[in-house]
Amino acid sequence: MIIRPIGERVLLKHQKKETVTKGGIYIPESAQKEKKEGLVVAVGTFEDGKNLPLKKGDRVIYGGYQVDEIEIDEEEYIFVDFKDILAIVVED
Repeated sequence: MIIRPIGERVLLKHQKKETVTKGGIYIPESAQKEKKEGLVVAVGTFEDGKNLPLKKGDRVIYGGYQVDEIEIDEEEYIFVDFKDILAIVVED
């Protein structure tokens, strides 16, 4: 199934929280921060038809309070407005 967001929206696959540090220490649920990080699955366009400056596979940090959750093939995805995308995560 191909999903193409309409307008200035981005379809993300939410990245799960880490429960163990790199050193092997378990993080209790009470100490975990909500991680608002996702992987871009599909991208819409600006109103004038120009492409948004994101591409499939980008890892992003997003904010905002409004997301629309959907389930596709038993996987959870979210739609986020482009204005709520705060940054692209780039690995060194």
